[in-house]
Amino acid sequence: MPKTAIKLNVNGKAEDLLVEPRELLIYVLREKLNLTGPHVGCETSHCGACTVEIDGKSVKSCTMFAVQADGAEITTIEGLSTPDNLHVLQRMFREHHGLQCGYCTPGMIMRAHRLLQENPNPTEEDVRFGIAGNLCRCTGYQNIVKSILAAAAEINAAQEAAE
Repeated sequence: MPKTAIKLNVNGKAEDLLVEPRELLIYVLREKLNLTGPHVGCETSHCGACTVEIDGKSVKSCTMFAVQADGAEITTIEGLSTPDNLHVLQRMFREHHGLQCGYCTPGMIMRAHRLLQENPNPTEEDVRFGIAGNLCRCTGYQNIVKSILAAAAEINAAQEAAE
């Protein structure tokens, strides 16, 4: 099958790739760019383990062909932090026990990241609705919701202190 040249900006790094037209973005991220944070879960868009941000929107990367992302800005869980400095959402998930097996966590954090940009001061109901497209089979969601609300509070407190 002929390959198509695409350009992506992934976690701030320009990437020139040759992909098959039918190749899903999740596999390009994982297999060609070695970004294994986004997970392959259901491959039907139901679980959200593959969630990344594309041009400022939450996207389930198992539902998108890589060629559709040509020219896009993509952020994966690897792009939220550095090895020495976790993102506030990652810290709050750790502190509030928002993960157990961890399989859903990268997608959950990426969705939460976008949710907090869309709604910086969410209620518990807002968080539950906002993450409804991401499934977790271990936690029962209570600590995930606590983690996201704690991250929102910390982000808001930091912004108030800066003003």
